[in-house]
Amino acid sequence: MSEQFDIPFKSDLVPTVMEPGSKLKFRCYKGISCFNACCKSADIQLTPYDILRLKDNLGMSVTDFLKNHTVPFEMDKDGIPGIKLRTDNDGACLFVTDEGCSVYNDRPTACRYYPVGHMAIREAGATEDEARYFLVREDHCKGHEEDREISVTDYRKEQQVEQYDQINREWMQLILKKKSAGPSIGRPSDTSLQFFFMCCYDMDRFRRFVLSDSFKASYDMDDAFYATVEKEDLALMSFGIRLLKQILFGDETIAVKPGAEEKRLKERREILEMRRKAEIEIHRQKEEQQKKDVLS
Repeated sequence: MSEQFDIPFKSDLVPTVMEPGSKLKFRCYKGISCFNACCKSADIQLTPYDILRLKDNLGMSVTDFLKNHTVPFEMDKDGIPGIKLRTDNDGACLFVTDEGCSVYNDRPTACRYYPVGHMAIREAGATEDEARYFLVREDHCKGHEEDREISVTDYRKEQQVEQYDQINREWMQLILKKKSAGPSIGRPSDTSLQFFFMCCYDMDRFRRFVLSDSFKASYDMDDAFYATVEKEDLALMSFGIRLLKQILFGDETIAVKPGAEEKRLKERREILEMRRKAEIEIHRQKEEQQKKDVLS
């Protein structure tokens, strides 16, 4: 199985594949001649956990963070939605300052890994995915010229990405599963793509959806579940991925109330019938008005 690396930053260079024990020479610090250069040309994809960390750092809602600090993009030819950090007109990250990153303690996964990249792949016939690492040298980056050698494993610990990888894992598996499924599931409908966006990124709207009467009427969840997702972002994020796996791939881990599906279908038919009747009535009223206009 051969896949191209999905590099989380702009580069025309071919990456060098690395193992966890592989060594790299790299060090970044204030005072190095290229300090902030990578942030001046930022192309950073965000994971759902990145969004939660950043919105908490900034003390704002997910809704406001998405509106003010991100731009959507399509991750594949089927239009699966992704999120990237918004930049200024010159491509610079909005969080970069002369002192460095203003959200450094909560910086995104891709920023923590740089200049190491990583991706999850699943070999043909395998049941588990594997993490693969790669190194990209960019001309502007002088950190590779520093006299410090460190393994990929130790670099990950130093940059505190292990927690990020652990929490991001379910989401990355979901993306990998979609890629592996390929043409077998076809292009999702626009409604499915909007639902994907809500479950993965728009936690404020997803929380309202999960706490709604219609959701509670459909899914057999206990009071403790609703109390948890009402307050805990991580629990809500994890549930959103479970729900997507169930809806998109049939991985049934969430109990549906008996008769709920039939009830939803009946309600949809009733709504469609009401819309049809309303359209007929509007058309009839327009015809009557046209006749009056002709006679007047």
